[in-house]
Amino acid sequence: MALSPFFFGRGDQSPFDTFFEPSERFAMWDSAPSRQFAQDVSAIASTRVDWVETPEAHVFKADLPGLKKEEIKVQVEDGRTLQISGERKKEEVEKTDKWHRVERSRGSFLRRFRLPENAKVDEVKAKVEDGVLTITVPKVEKPKPEVKAIDISG
Repeated sequence: MALSPFFFGRGDQSPFDTFFEPSERFAMWDSAPSRQFAQDVSAIASTRVDWVETPEAHVFKADLPGLKKEEIKVQVEDGRTLQISGERKKEEVEKTDKWHRVERSRGSFLRRFRLPENAKVDEVKAKVEDGVLTITVPKVEKPKPEVKAIDISG
């Protein structure tokens, strides 16, 4: 079964050939801005988030080492989308410094999560402690089934 040539191109083409002119194809992969893009993607991808649902709440935990609370933004968009964003700044470098390795990610990050119907989006709480952001979204309490005793005649 062949994939659609409309989207994926002919067999001798890359999937990106459909979207870029031949002169643009290789320039975008070999340029310095593409390396910056790769670093930015790495920063987004490396922001790991755990989501656990307890009987009382949805709890999100994100490892954000080295970030201050002023550098992190937590929002609820469109009523049900939790958005966590921020930016890891590039450190100031002295001209005399000799770097041997740069592995820590930097750049902007953004994660979004669609909250379920049972989330109380107007009561979201967030705190950061020891490089871990914890967001607690309380759940709407389920109404307890009403039990009504019925008199038996007879």
